[in-house]
Amino acid sequence: MSEQHHVPEREARFTQLYGATYADLLRFVQRRVHPTHAEDVAADAFLVAWRRLDDLPDDTGDARAWLFGIARGVILNTVRGASRQRALRIRLAEAPTAAAHLDTDMIAHQVDLAHAWRRLSDVHQEALALSVFDGLTAPQAARVLDISSVAFRLRLSKARRALRLHTGHLPPPSPAPAGLPEGITP
Repeated sequence: MSEQHHVPEREARFTQLYGATYADLLRFVQRRVHPTHAEDVAADAFLVAWRRLDDLPDDTGDARAWLFGIARGVILNTVRGASRQRALRIRLAEAPTAAAHLDTDMIAHQVDLAHAWRRLSDVHQEALALSVFDGLTAPQAARVLDISSVAFRLRLSKARRALRLHTGHLPPPSPAPAGLPEGITP
């Protein structure tokens, strides 16, 4: 195919990717970096995507996960010198403040959840965020993290268990009997 025909097809493919994923990518990035940096990170991710457009998966969901993976790489490169915890922290929505709309049970639950969230490790926060906030399937989230689907499912399962433990919906693990390695139960 001639270069003249290849460029418009490439531009059309990129334009389609941009239109289909920009809003989701921006939300993905906004949960991970300071809001004033989100658009810059998204732009850098699209620049990398343009350069690597030949690697773009055909499936829209897979393409979205591929782009999230690129954005994650941009974020990690951007904050390499900063604390990883700060770079990957995900801000939970703040409780409503209008007294007329307060539901005390909902606010108490939200405060408990926010407290439990802060106690989770970065790895657990990231696994839950990719699944719950970003709506990625296990294979898509695994692609973002550059791990196997099985490894992601295991990570997500551990993250859910940790969240349940921190919210008080799961009893703490019992100590292993003498002679058994920690984490092994009879």
